[in-house]
This record gives sequence, structure tokens and C-alpha cells, in this order.
Amino acid sequence: MKISEIKKDKKQYLELLLLADEQENMIDKYLNRGRMFIIDDNGVKGECVVTDEGSGILEIKNIAVDPEYQGEGYGRKMIEFLMNKYKRSFRILQVGTGESPLTVPFYEKCGFIKSFKVENFFTDNYDHPMYECGVQLKDMIYLRMKLR
Repeated sequence: MKISEIKKDKKQYLELLLLADEQENMIDKYLNRGRMFIIDDNGVKGECVVTDEGSGILEIKNIAVDPEYQGEGYGRKMIEFLMNKYKRSFRILQVGTGESPLTVPFYEKCGFIKSFKVENFFTDNYDHPMYECGVQLKDMIYLRMKLR
């Protein structure tokens, strides 16, 4: 398994990016300013985009694993990679997600703690209702972990 940074042609991974963020124009807001990484394990299994949000905060803007390989540890490996790579450069690793019974517990198992929420983020910023596990996503829940 190898994790590599993608510096050019990031949109070639649009299919994976859209798994984590359903609207392409929302991805466009952070893709060029973010650093993108892929997990290759006999083929690309997942991707992640992180951005420097200032004040020592690194934010996961997009993280996705091909549905065929979900539950096999690739998402956790990506987060561990980010923790190790950025522990000297950033104080906090944060992620924003919908309040879903699938994603919030995943991040909590990885060591993230709920920090704050942005009310109506999904209903205000997306052109269609979004659902995960039958739950409509309304608020953006931010979770954080200390890197040092």
C-alpha cells in the first residue's frame, strides 16, 4: 500500500471525490488550494484533500474510499498518514461532516471529538437535499483532534 500526493489533474479522481461531497461546484471551492493524497493498493482505493485553515488547523475537506473497499481500514490508514505527516506543522486536525450515524462514529473511533456545528450548512449550500443512512444532512458537525 502506498499513499501519494497528487499535484496535477486532481479532477481525474472526481468519481471518488463525489462520494464524499456530492456537488462538484463545492469540491471546486477547495480542490485547487488543497493537498490531495491517494491510497494505491493494487489500484486506487481512496483519496483525501486537506487544507490549511490558518491558526495551526489542518482540515480534511474530502476523504473517500471506493465503496468496494470500505470497512477494510483504508480511511483509518489515511487519517493515520495525515496525523504523522502533519503533527509537526499543525496543532489540530479537523473535519466537517453531516450528522450521520455512519460518518460521525467513524471519526470518533479515529480519535476525533465533536467540537462545534454550523447550522443548516447542507441545506443552505447544496442545490438538493442530501441523505446518508436515511438521515437528511442539515448541519455541518466539526470534529477535531490534537496533533501535538
